[in-house]
Amino acid sequence: MKVLGALCLLMLLVAVLASALGVVWTRHESRVLFVSLTALQNQRDELNIEYGKLELEQATYAEPRRIDDEARQKLGMVDPRPQDIRLLR
Repeated sequence: MKVLGALCLLMLLVAVLASALGVVWTRHESRVLFVSLTALQNQRDELNIEYGKLELEQATYAEPRRIDDEARQKLGMVDPRPQDIRLLR
């Protein structure tokens, strides 16, 4: 009877220790995942900021006045003279 009680006590001790180790491991994993989540959220925020800047830059480059200026300066384009215009029907 004493052996059975000691064996039961030993099994309970092992179960408690296993449970405690499980809790410690789970909390550690939770912290590691939280750090990873925070890093990914920061990366997402930085990418959103960069995306906003790129959208603004694209809008600036697509502005008709800027395109006209670039065409005239870099490509040497000019408005056609009236005698160079042909109307097709």
